[in-house]
Amino acid sequence: MRTIRVFILLVTVFTFLSISYAEAQRVSTPRAGRVGSWKVLGTVTASHSADHDVIVVKGPYDFFRRLKFKVTDSPLNMRKIIVRYDDGGRPEELNTRFEIPKGGESRIIDLKGGRRKLKSVEFWYDTKGILNGKAHVTLFGIK
Repeated sequence: MRTIRVFILLVTVFTFLSISYAEAQRVSTPRAGRVGSWKVLGTVTASHSADHDVIVVKGPYDFFRRLKFKVTDSPLNMRKIIVRYDDGGRPEELNTRFEIPKGGESRIIDLKGGRRKLKSVEFWYDTKGILNGKAHVTLFGIK
């Protein structure tokens, strides 16, 4: 009887972890726009059970020079960002360690090498307490 309970518990935990990992990746296709304007690259909800998310950038309009994050509904501590490029080159790892208040924005992040074709942006964070709710994190890029 105990073996069955342990098995059911393991299956439940595995299912939960699989679902949370699948939800952690969001695929976004940015809309076309004029050069010099910020474009939304994707939005994720930072939950208290996860510690990082990935926004996959697809589409013909994915050459960007700078990034920034906007956070709503709850504050967030951004710890690290990994930017991957479509050319398969070495990812750009940025140790950020900045706090973004509720309704605030991160500093502007200049990407190395000028305009680069983004593949994905992965970021690690800490949320500021369960009572504050979930933070909605929006990634912006500028050409």
